[in-house]
Amino acid sequence: MAVILEKDLERGRAAFEQWREAAYDKAARIGTPTAAIPASTAIAAIANEGAGNDGNGANDMADGDNSTDNSATGITTMSAPPAPARLAIAPKLPRPVMAMAVRYSLFLLERKAPGPGVEVRVAPWGAIKILDGPASDPHNLTPPDVIELDPQVWLRLAAGITSWNEEKEAGHISAVGERDDLGWLLPL
Repeated sequence: MAVILEKDLERGRAAFEQWREAAYDKAARIGTPTAAIPASTAIAAIANEGAGNDGNGANDMADGDNSTDNSATGITTMSAPPAPARLAIAPKLPRPVMAMAVRYSLFLLERKAPGPGVEVRVAPWGAIKILDGPASDPHNLTPPDVIELDPQVWLRLAAGITSWNEEKEAGHISAVGERDDLGWLLPL
């Protein structure tokens, strides 16, 4: 069974983009490199960062300014925030938007690496099988390799906010089997 219906692909794409924009906006506030942020968000982040506040008089950088200004080029860059800050990025979006974002991103992964060998579960909104390898047997429908993630963890990985190793070291990924690292497939 498909993780997302064909008629919902456009809604799913829009939901994933909405989550990604919200996450990049949050990342910009804590000092992620502007090269990783979509152009529209990067421009807004640089403008806000230049003003030193979020429009409400509050400083965007919690512990000081993480930016550097190269006056010769006129380009402002921000240093990457520490891993704990990136691991905390979890935009609060309506439940249906989150569900569609997860389903669409799982659909992208399934198309990128089809096969029956590894099951990727993002409860409660989807599970797919990817990569070649031994399939499940008729008595046990679960393949030998299973990876489980929470929705926010999965979306951070799919959008490139965090890396597989960062999330794994933080204990956010449950993986059983020989193929327990999907880092080479991400971000989508």
